[in-house]
Amino acid sequence: MGSVKDLVVIKEPKDTPGVGRFLFSDRYSVFDYGEMPDKIDDKGKALCTVSAYFFERLEEEGIKTHYIGLVEDDKVKKFDEIESPINVMEIKLVRVVKPANGDYSIFKSLTGNFLIPLEIIYRNSIPEGSSLLRRIERGEVKPQDFGLDRVEPNMKLKKPIVDFSTKLEDVDRYLSYNEAKEMAGLADEEFDRLKELVIEVDGLITKEVGKAGLENEDGKIEVAFDESRNFMVVDAVGTPDECRFSMNGFEVSKELLRKYYRKTEWYERVKAYKGKEGWREAVGVPPKLPDNVREGVSNLYRAFCNEVTGKQLFDAPKLKDVVGELKEVLG
Repeated sequence: MGSVKDLVVIKEPKDTPGVGRFLFSDRYSVFDYGEMPDKIDDKGKALCTVSAYFFERLEEEGIKTHYIGLVEDDKVKKFDEIESPINVMEIKLVRVVKPANGDYSIFKSLTGNFLIPLEIIYRNSIPEGSSLLRRIERGEVKPQDFGLDRVEPNMKLKKPIVDFSTKLEDVDRYLSYNEAKEMAGLADEEFDRLKELVIEVDGLITKEVGKAGLENEDGKIEVAFDESRNFMVVDAVGTPDECRFSMNGFEVSKELLRKYYRKTEWYERVKAYKGKEGWREAVGVPPKLPDNVREGVSNLYRAFCNEVTGKQLFDAPKLKDVVGELKEVLG
């Protein structure tokens, strides 16, 4: 299915949802490159289990999701029924309709049971390295577009802002509100509800990770319409791959891997070639992670899962201890 998880289709989606299973892998991807040369041990189990935990919390709050359950020994179970981490999740499947040659007009004619072709992003703060800072610097957007007087690094926002990017293109690009609404074929009230939905999800994630001493800086969700054109949160949610978390200013997310690679010559080629035809071949194979970085990041995923879910599913150090070790390793 993708660079980090695979999909097994049990029942094809048509006018009504089908059934599928996500197989979360230990692969990872940065900068839209695709599968990187290393594996992060237990990453797949940690992400799957954490995402299941958050899907169940969302359902408890009355927010519809595509989640059915975790799959253990070919039986579908809820989070409270498992005793060890799981990397297989059963889900309702919706249609993924890809625009032909950038033509999104088809979404104006679809009524239900399809993936909305947007990544919906929330921002609670503006950490260093935020894409919003780069976009403002390039003049692509202004702080006023988000109701702000200014935007600067390490700025904490009084209330979250919502941002949008494409989902079904080779390289994601950011969109204005009007572009996002038109591209997805949404009515005004649907678009307003979509923005409210991401704020609700953001609030729940912030509350849950706060119990583990983490700050929820920003993140993304994906949303589909069910067969009755009700919003449904899909894909994965609340994980260190979908969100940027921090503990006392230190990254607890996939951003750690991006930061590591930004110091390499390979990343300089990514900056030069990304978006051009054949850019992945042009930049070449990324360097592998040092063993101590790879193991440290692996423990980060394990400890995050344990402490956010409140269940000791992995044999891993405390999250604060993992963070301390990674600070020393990464400098």
